[in-house]
Amino acid sequence: MPMPKGYKVKSGYSTQKMLGGDSYQVISNKMTEMGHKMNHSTARNIFIDALKKIAKEVADLYEVKCEDKDLVSIARNPIFQDAIIQFMRENKNE
Repeated sequence: MPMPKGYKVKSGYSTQKMLGGDSYQVISNKMTEMGHKMNHSTARNIFIDALKKIAKEVADLYEVKCEDKDLVSIARNPIFQDAIIQFMRENKNE
């Protein structure tokens, strides 16, 4: 579903090219091949839900109260996503 005309996103959108990974379509195709029927929207929703859990843990760590809509906003933020990727790359071998 396209964004409404005039819709502005403060921090932009993350892209698979920007993050160095597969697109949601490629992920959903791989999951379907593995026997888990999935479309790109489901792949995106699972990804955002996982990032919401990480955002919740970070908020709890710093004792910041966040509502669900705030966690979704954080999870969709490409700056947050990039920070998580960098953390995972730095700690890959630990």
